[in-house]
Amino acid sequence: MGSTTDKIKGNANEAAGKVKQGVGEATDNERLKNEGRGQEAKGKVQQVKGDAKDAVKNHVDRA
Repeated sequence: MGSTTDKIKGNANEAAGKVKQGVGEATDNERLKNEGRGQEAKGKVQQVKGDAKDAVKNHVDRA
């Protein structure tokens, strides 16, 4: 999977996680809030993974 794909999936997971958290807050649903937090964290990790791939590629390209 390329860095751009990781970043796109990361953004999507972060957004979906935030929505789930908001719905969980509105409905006082603790399970949904926790699920949203987990999905948001997963999205952040995916974005970091994409950034790391970009950094490696840039380093290799300069060598």
